[in-house]
Amino acid sequence: MRDPLNKRLGRQLREELGKYVIIFLFFVMMIGAVSGFIISDTGMINAYNESFEKYNIEDGNLEFTLDPDKDTIEDIEKDGGIKLYENFYKDEETDSFDSTLRIYGERDEIDRLCLWEGEFPSADDDIALDRLYAQNHDLKVGSSFEVSGRTLNVCGIVAFTDYSALYESPSDLMFDNDMFGVGAVTDSGFDSFNDDHLHYNYSWLYDKSPDGDVQAQEMSEELMKTVAEKAMLQNFIPAYSNQAIHFAGNDLHNDRTSILVFLYITMVILAFIFVVTTESTIAKEAAVIGTLRASGYTRGEIVRHYMKLPMYTLTAGAIVGNIVGYTLMEKYMAAAYLGSYSLTTYSVSFSADAFVLTTLIPFVIMFVINLAALTRKLTLSPLKFLRRDLTRGQKKKAFRLNTKIGIMTRFRLRIFFQNISGYIVIIFGIILGYSILFFGLMFEPMLDNFKEETVNNMIADSIYVLRMPAETDAASAEKAAMTSLETTFEKYKAEDVSVYGISENSRYVKIDHNGGVTISTAFMNKYGLKKGDSITLTEKYGEKDYEFEITGFYDYPSTIAVFMDIDDFCETFDMDEGYFNIYFADEKIEDIDEKLIMSKITEDDLTKTSRQMTRSMSGIMTVFKWFGVVMFVMVIYLLAKLIIDKNAQSISMTKILGYSNREINGLYVHTTTIVALLSMLVTLPLVDFLIGAIFKMVFMSYSGYFAYETDLTVMVKCFITGVISYSLVAFVLNRGVKKIPLAEALKNAE
Repeated sequence: MRDPLNKRLGRQLREELGKYVIIFLFFVMMIGAVSGFIISDTGMINAYNESFEKYNIEDGNLEFTLDPDKDTIEDIEKDGGIKLYENFYKDEETDSFDSTLRIYGERDEIDRLCLWEGEFPSADDDIALDRLYAQNHDLKVGSSFEVSGRTLNVCGIVAFTDYSALYESPSDLMFDNDMFGVGAVTDSGFDSFNDDHLHYNYSWLYDKSPDGDVQAQEMSEELMKTVAEKAMLQNFIPAYSNQAIHFAGNDLHNDRTSILVFLYITMVILAFIFVVTTESTIAKEAAVIGTLRASGYTRGEIVRHYMKLPMYTLTAGAIVGNIVGYTLMEKYMAAAYLGSYSLTTYSVSFSADAFVLTTLIPFVIMFVINLAALTRKLTLSPLKFLRRDLTRGQKKKAFRLNTKIGIMTRFRLRIFFQNISGYIVIIFGIILGYSILFFGLMFEPMLDNFKEETVNNMIADSIYVLRMPAETDAASAEKAAMTSLETTFEKYKAEDVSVYGISENSRYVKIDHNGGVTISTAFMNKYGLKKGDSITLTEKYGEKDYEFEITGFYDYPSTIAVFMDIDDFCETFDMDEGYFNIYFADEKIEDIDEKLIMSKITEDDLTKTSRQMTRSMSGIMTVFKWFGVVMFVMVIYLLAKLIIDKNAQSISMTKILGYSNREINGLYVHTTTIVALLSMLVTLPLVDFLIGAIFKMVFMSYSGYFAYETDLTVMVKCFITGVISYSLVAFVLNRGVKKIPLAEALKNAE
């Protein structure tokens, strides 16, 4: 027999249409966005994991200062238990636009290429370009551009499987797919470029693959010792520590975890909003529930009845959300990653994992919390419902308020204390909405400030790193020395530290030359170091440790660096007196053979972090901005409306007593307004603190330093956005107060 209570569902839906529409949209937004992310993320992770075997990705690569002979290579392979593959490259400057292009020859055995479009090179002037690099410079199949005085034709768009993130150097804080790119040409095309920028790079595969990163580290350390005994190493990068290979994959996995945590936190908040709405509905229909219970309806039947509409709403939201996720949002989320990483081709298919994580688990969370709340509330006797007495135990008396307080203020305080549970949820909703909005707004000014600070505190316009000492007549050139060590902090991953030897009368770097070392402010801020502390640094390709005492700080916000007197530098690292291997210069040095210049550090190198993060995160930050605003409006409207509905009888009574709509709004809506505005002001510093703590914790795992700084304008924008959002809510609430009839007080009178 059909349950007659079902006839009430349509009427309940019409009466609470606004509430259920918002909850439906909320669910569609969350499931659509997160399922779209998980679906695209799963497809890309699967393709990424399969690429190691499919494209024969290396176990590591090393670079020799001079190309070793065949016998040396064979000795290294035999003693190291590896197979070496020649993987030489040349770093060339592009003429058509400002960038560095790393050119490889044919890759048939190791680190094979994934073809996105076009074909592989066949002529000497053909080049297959990394997809992102080509996209950022408006190059496509058939395009031509100039490199070191030569014209190259783009024949194919590819993904370099060992450059899923375009890191030019493993010590870089951030990859750069704008100023740095990779391309492949034929072997004869590679030989036709001069050897001024030739790097003797070899990739290796172990005869027996390591089992996990721990064993990979142990094997690589042994291999490095073996190689260092037989040839002079310039660079040594095991695959497990190669950001160019693993950063994208780690980011895909980490983002997946973060987005799911965010989803479940949001769902719990939404579930409690449901609890508040359900309790409001029960309070509103207490007499009806009491009559039904007295008429023979069981508690279970009443619970099922009040569960139906919320669950129907969630089911509809889940269906629409999944449709949106598999269509619109999947493409959008994938575009965010494909706009940052040079990933291989991937396919999208139905993901049971995504369905369970984004739909089934949130659905269960909502069901269990609502069921528990309803079951607990409906344990009261039918008589209590008929009397509209929903308290447990003896009803508490309202505590006295000082009569010296004005009547209107006392009235507002009563409203506040009667609805305190709803206001607490509003505060948590504001914190969540502000966190999303704040995250979306803070990046752009923070990146701009980081870039400005970096440029303003550059040591020199250029730093020339030499393969061996060479003289120059450039007027602004100043000799210095530099080497690279690694940190040894137990709690954190080892990262590169640039150690500079500075002459006493340096025009570029002013430090204390009376012993000890001066460290960069980036080093100081990242690890919380202070004067008098001792730091231990170790050789990258050796076992020797160096202990230094910190005597000062140098304002250098972008690089983890140590500065010391050049004489102390030579003594510490066993160099001859007068040794140098870098030049600081404010002009281009043109009288040193290009073959003797290993690298050149310029403004572009130091600002690549801010530049790349701006490019990579601009799209996703826009999503966060709008999503934060929408969540802000939805949560506040839903809860504020509940407070009005809960007090409908009191509002109706005040109308009977002669209060105007404006005066009633001043009591009920303005109370919510005061709570909302105060919450916005108080929670902003809290949100700033929480995001700052999370930001610092996340970036400790990255090389280099990126300072978290909040621009005051971000705070102002957040608050103004909150005020405007609430103003829209208040306008709707004012109209809702006007619609409450005078008969409401008499209809529900006991």
